[in-house]
Amino acid sequence: MRFYHNSRDLNCRQPFGAVPCNTPITLCFYSSQALKKVQLRLWQGVSTYISMEYMGFGKYEAKVSAPERPLVWWYDFLITTQDDRKLYYGNAMDELGGEGSVSENRPPSFQITVYDPAFKTPKWLREGVMYQIFPDRFHREKLPTSNRTDIYLHENWSDIPSVTPDPRSGDNQAFDFFGGTLEGIRQKLDYLEDLGITVLYLNPIFKARSNHRYDTGDYMRVDPLLGTNDDLKRLCKDAKARGIRVILDGVFSHTGEDSLYFDRYGNYGGNGAYQGKSSPYYAWYQFRRFPDDYACWWNIPTLPEVNKNNPHYNQFINGEKGVVRTWLHRGISGWRLDVADELPMHFLENIRTASKTEKSDAAIIGEVWEDASRKIAYGHLRSYCLGTTVDSVMNYPLRDALINFFVGRINAAKLVRIINSLQENYPTTFFYSLMNLPGSHDRARILNVLSDYEYTSIPWKERGKMKLSAKAKALGKSRLKKMLQIIFSLPGLPAIYYGDEAGMEGAADPFNRATFPWDNIDKELHEFTRDLVQKRHENPVLKTGFLSLSAQGEDSICLVRHLKNGKDAFGQKLEGDTFFLRITRDYMNRRADD
Repeated sequence: MRFYHNSRDLNCRQPFGAVPCNTPITLCFYSSQALKKVQLRLWQGVSTYISMEYMGFGKYEAKVSAPERPLVWWYDFLITTQDDRKLYYGNAMDELGGEGSVSENRPPSFQITVYDPAFKTPKWLREGVMYQIFPDRFHREKLPTSNRTDIYLHENWSDIPSVTPDPRSGDNQAFDFFGGTLEGIRQKLDYLEDLGITVLYLNPIFKARSNHRYDTGDYMRVDPLLGTNDDLKRLCKDAKARGIRVILDGVFSHTGEDSLYFDRYGNYGGNGAYQGKSSPYYAWYQFRRFPDDYACWWNIPTLPEVNKNNPHYNQFINGEKGVVRTWLHRGISGWRLDVADELPMHFLENIRTASKTEKSDAAIIGEVWEDASRKIAYGHLRSYCLGTTVDSVMNYPLRDALINFFVGRINAAKLVRIINSLQENYPTTFFYSLMNLPGSHDRARILNVLSDYEYTSIPWKERGKMKLSAKAKALGKSRLKKMLQIIFSLPGLPAIYYGDEAGMEGAADPFNRATFPWDNIDKELHEFTRDLVQKRHENPVLKTGFLSLSAQGEDSICLVRHLKNGKDAFGQKLEGDTFFLRITRDYMNRRADD
């Protein structure tokens, strides 16, 4: 007996993929032999069973309407055979959608994402090209100076970043600085414009103790080592004149211990929560035993965790004069939200309201490492693509899948399944706004990853001295070029981590955050990347055209971007040619020296 339902087959489910609230949906189930009964089970907290109508020729059908509020909806089928045997039909065991599976026990359910009909993402986001900068390491206009005595200033721009573990947590203290500045970035706008960049994402720039600045000291002030508030305004203004928007990193789940709000060391006037209950910020934090035992992010004491449910903190971040709106008013175009999946949903909703109130086309990108339609966080399913929180997320599932494909861990069919699953689970406006990133500040350099040389077996302090062999680097470059071709051909926002286009290599933090090699750019890789950017800008089909994917054997993927009746995926008339791409991965050996 053969059963069939495929969530991506319009003969089985119509319309395809995520749907707005109240959308009529037709679901069909097929059997090679007559059945006594087929029931559709719909559930979202509570199960509802609907008897499916037999339509002849082995087809069973049910018509339903999507819920009237945004949520993730689930369904599967309960089969009763002629001899009263009960069987279940649901999602494939990898939960990636498409053709399902039958079982005597209930398999995973199929997913339907139901989103707010008013959900739209900024056009400039889905049609742009992003460049991510770690500000201390991109460009400096002069040798750095500072009155601080707790840091080390590198005179030599090409020094290796330092490793100094914090004895309390083992985390790198990150107290060495190279002197990159906002003015230094502004001076390189010609480079970014020539590369074709339209969105500039800056890792944290607010006053902080460390070079990564995820330990915020003052949300309302640019770190003096980077410049001034006016420097940021000038950068945003000059970038905008070149068609480049600036996005800042918003770190709202925790602050620094050395901050205006916690002030463990008294560097901010002694009015922080660490000084006692009289502090206006005391209720922001959660002390288990005052003052040294407090909730902190991932048990790192330099990062005391903030109570996002505190009304005062919420007002400080999301109020009319709050952090979110203030910096949008000062010229930025949006926020990338650090650890967005650790922020309460209502807090994210408030960030969205504040952002869109201040600037209607502001963009909000969340750091979510899994499928953002069904992230399990702290025991609860959370969906970030319903139109109530963020506009986009960092597309780590795509990054991981591409890496696994190119180094031989998965085949082409699996890669296609993963991408198709994301396309099915995400609303179109969300899928076309995904931040598609090969590299980031949180992972070893992509050249190292693709060469399979991350040096994790080598002592931490020694990894910075390691260099890829010519053979390993050549393999990494070949794979990176193919990875970039796919990323620049898919819907979404291609995102370049500074220096990846220049051939930078390095192990994980802090060696993935080295200085940009202005005197040693890999010209061939740079030109290759620049050409991809220009081709994307020149062919609008690559921005909003429909996507078709297929696997060609174990090692090749075929990607097509096209129009339907002269219209794109958003129903708009578009001029552009059909685009074809076939990529075959390099030999299956995971490392060049294997």
